[in-house]
Amino acid sequence: MTRTRFAGLYRVLPWIITSLVLAFGAGSLLWYGPPPDFPILKLLVFVPAFWISQTLLIQHHARGLRISFNLTDVPLVVALMYLDPFWVIAARCAVSIVHYMGRYLREDIGVLKPLFNVGLTTSGTAVAVIFVQVLGVGDPVDPYTWLVLLGAIVTVGLFTTLLISALLYSLSGWDSVAKAWIAFFVTLIGPLLAACIGVLFVVLLDATLWSAVLIGLVVLGFVYLARSYMALRRQRQVLRELNDFTQLVVDSVSSNRLIDAMLGRLRDILTAESATVWVPKSGRYPEIRLTSRLDDAGLTDLDPIPSVLQRGVMESGTGVLLSSRNGTKAQKAALEEAGLRGAMLVPLRSGDEVYGCLSVSDRIGGEISHFVPVDLQLMETIAANVGIAVQNERLLDQLRYDAYHDPLTGLPSRRRSLQALQEALSITVPNEVVAVFMFDVDSLHEINDALGHEAGDTALREIARRLKDQAPAASFIGRIDSDEFILQTRLASTEAAVETARRLRAGIQGPFEVGGVAVSLSAAVGVVTHPDFAADADELLKRVDGATRQAKTAADGVQLYHAGLESESLRRIGLAADLRRALDRGRLEVHFQPKVRLDRDFDAGGAVVGAEALVRWPHPTYGTVAPEEFIPIAASTGQLGQLTDTVLDEALRRSAEWAGEDGPLPMSVNLSPRTLADAAFPDRVAALLERHGVPPERLTFEITEDDVVSGEPRLTPALDRLHEMGVRLSVDDFGAGYSSLAYLRRLPVQEIKIDLRFVQGMATDDDDKAIVEAVLGLARHFAIDVVAEGIESHQTVEQLRELHCEAGQGYYFSRPLPPDRFAAWLDGQGWTRGQARLRVV
Repeated sequence: MTRTRFAGLYRVLPWIITSLVLAFGAGSLLWYGPPPDFPILKLLVFVPAFWISQTLLIQHHARGLRISFNLTDVPLVVALMYLDPFWVIAARCAVSIVHYMGRYLREDIGVLKPLFNVGLTTSGTAVAVIFVQVLGVGDPVDPYTWLVLLGAIVTVGLFTTLLISALLYSLSGWDSVAKAWIAFFVTLIGPLLAACIGVLFVVLLDATLWSAVLIGLVVLGFVYLARSYMALRRQRQVLRELNDFTQLVVDSVSSNRLIDAMLGRLRDILTAESATVWVPKSGRYPEIRLTSRLDDAGLTDLDPIPSVLQRGVMESGTGVLLSSRNGTKAQKAALEEAGLRGAMLVPLRSGDEVYGCLSVSDRIGGEISHFVPVDLQLMETIAANVGIAVQNERLLDQLRYDAYHDPLTGLPSRRRSLQALQEALSITVPNEVVAVFMFDVDSLHEINDALGHEAGDTALREIARRLKDQAPAASFIGRIDSDEFILQTRLASTEAAVETARRLRAGIQGPFEVGGVAVSLSAAVGVVTHPDFAADADELLKRVDGATRQAKTAADGVQLYHAGLESESLRRIGLAADLRRALDRGRLEVHFQPKVRLDRDFDAGGAVVGAEALVRWPHPTYGTVAPEEFIPIAASTGQLGQLTDTVLDEALRRSAEWAGEDGPLPMSVNLSPRTLADAAFPDRVAALLERHGVPPERLTFEITEDDVVSGEPRLTPALDRLHEMGVRLSVDDFGAGYSSLAYLRRLPVQEIKIDLRFVQGMATDDDDKAIVEAVLGLARHFAIDVVAEGIESHQTVEQLRELHCEAGQGYYFSRPLPPDRFAAWLDGQGWTRGQARLRVV
C-alpha cells in the first residue's frame, strides 16, 4: 500500500484521529459525570495551577532535536490525590480549550492543531485518572502511592505519544513517527521530575495545609526563573544562528557559492520548504531569481513567490508575513493563487537603497505548521546581514556571475544560454544559419554509481574541455542541465551543421582516466538550425531537445530536427501525464501468456508450467499503447517503480488464485535494470510474496541479456539478495546481445529464454537452428533451464523436441490473455486447481 495510492485517505486521516481523540475525552467526562458537590475552593487553586504550568514552556535540545514540554504534570499529580476524577478531567479540559483556542485566535496555526491538542490533553488526563482508579492510592506517605502516581504520568506519556505518532504518520510518514518516540524517551526525565515534585507537594500538604504557602512561593519563584531562562536561551539561540549565518556568508564569498549557501542556510533556520532571492535587472546587470528547495540539490530559477508580492515589498521597504490570516486581501489572493500556505518577504538593502527581496515559503510540517511574527523578525535581521555582505560591488558582481554560470564547469548556465541564443537569432547574416547542438552525455548515472559522484563531476568537466577544444571559432558553449550541454555557432548550411555534429561527437568520444580507471565518454547529439526550424530561443531549445531524445536511438547518435519529431514529442508528453493517471487509478491491465512443456502433447493437456505477466495499457484516445512505447516513458518520468510494483502485485495475486495441486502457478515478470538498481526493491518483493502467500521459487524475474551484462556491477547486489530469497532469474532475448557468456557463471541465473528471431527462423535457416542447438548445449552444461520464445508453428515445436528443449512460449499455444480468459484457458488445458494459499498481511 502506497501513500500515493491512498492519498484521499491520508488527507482525511488527521481529522479522523482528532475526532476519535476528542470523542474519548468527551466520553470520559460523561462516564464519570459531575459529583453532587462543587469544590469551588479547590478549583480556584487547581485551574490557575494548570493554566500557569500549561503556559510555562521548557525547551530541550538533544541529538539535533528541539523538544518542548510543560510542567502540567506537577499540578496533575496533586489533583489526582485531592480532586474528584470528573473535576480533574474537566479542569484540564477547560484550561486546554482556553489555551489552545487562544493560540488559534492569535496565531495562524489552523484549527486542526488546537482541536487535536485539546483532545490529547483531555484524553491523556482521563488515562491518568483511570490508571489511578484501577490501581488505587493509599496514604500520601506510602511509597506505593508514589509509584502509582509516577506510573500514571509515564502511562499518559506513552498514550499521548501513540496518538501523536498516528497523527504525524498521516501527515509526514514514518520519519516523523521515529522522531516523536526519540523525543519521548529523551525527555522522559522531564515529566518524571515534574511528577516527583508533585509527589513532594502531596506529602507536604498531607503533613500540614500551611505548606501550601511555601509551595506557592516556590512555584512563583520557579516560574519567574524559568521564564527568564527560556527568554535568555531564545536570545542566545538567535544570536548563535545569526553568527553562524554571517560566518557562512563570509566563507561563501571566497568559494563563489554565496547564493547557494545563503539560501540553503536560511531555509534550514526558518524550516521553510523554499527560500528565494530576487534582484531585478539594474543597468548592465541582469535579473537574479534563484530558489533553494527542500528536495532539490542545487538552485533553480523556479520561484514559487508571486512577483507582485516581491515588488510590493521592494516598493514599501517593509517586510511582510503572509498567510490565510495575515496580509491584505490582495496579498492573500496572490498567495492562494500561487498554491502557498504561507510566506515571508523582506527587502534587501544596500545602505538606504532597496535592491532586492529575500523570501521564504511554506513551513515544513504540513497544514499544522506556519510562520509566526518572531520568525519575520529573525528573517529581517538575517536580511540586514545579507545586505551588508553584498554592499561591496565585487560581491554583487559575484552574485550575478553565480546566477549565470555553472560552478562545476565554469560554463554559462541555462538562463545565460537562452539569452545568448536569443541574441544570436536577432542578427541575420546572409548565407549562414544559426546552428544549435545539444549534447546529452551517455552513462553518467552508471559512472556515478560505479565510481562515485566525484568521477561523474570529472567526466562533466572533461566533456566541457573537449567541447571547447573541438568547437568552431566564436562558438557559444553552455551547460543547461545535469548531463546536457549546448553549443551554438554559425555555419554555411544545415548540411554543414549535421557534419559538424558528427565531427564534434567523434571529438568528445573516447576514454579518460579517473583514479586509474579508464572511463568511456559518449553523447547523443540533437541538431536544429535557424531560420529553418525555429523562430525564437525557447522554441529552438525545445526542438533541439526533442531531436536529442531521438538521437539516442539513431545509428550514428546524431539527429537533425524535422517536423515529424514534433508530433512524437507532443504524444510522448501527453502519454507521460496519462500514464501517471492510469497508474493512480488502476487503469493498466496485466495479461498472461502461458509457458508449456514441450516433451508432452499440448493438445492432451497437462503441459502448463507457468505464465508470463505482461502489462497492457488500453488508452482511451490512442487505443492500446505498446509497452515498448510507455515503459521508456515510465522510466524517464520516475514512474517505473510504481509500474513494476503494480504488475508484480497483480501477477502474485493471480499466481495464488490459480494455484495448482503443487502450489501457486509459477509466474514470470519482466524487470528493468533501473528497478534492480533500487536498493529497496528486494524488500518490496519479499513483502508482496508474503502478502500473497507465494513461495519465492514460484517467481521468476526476466531481464534482457544486454541489460544483464551492461548493468552487472550495479545489479549484482540486488540479484544476489533476490537469489538468497529463492527468487529465480531468467535472461530474456538470449543470443541477440553480448557474445561474452562469462556472466552465466558469475550471476545467479536459473533460466534463459532463446530470442524469438532464432526460434522462428529454425524452419528455414540452418544458421538459426544451429544457434538454438548451441544455446541448448550451453544451458545443459551450466544446468540452466531453457524456454524457447516466439513459437508459432507445429513444425517449430517438433524441431525443438528433437533438440530436447524443455519449455516453450508463443502464439502457437496462446496469445497473452486477460485474467478471466487466461483462467478459462487453464481450465481448458486440464489445469487442476489446488487450494489458493492467499494470505494478507
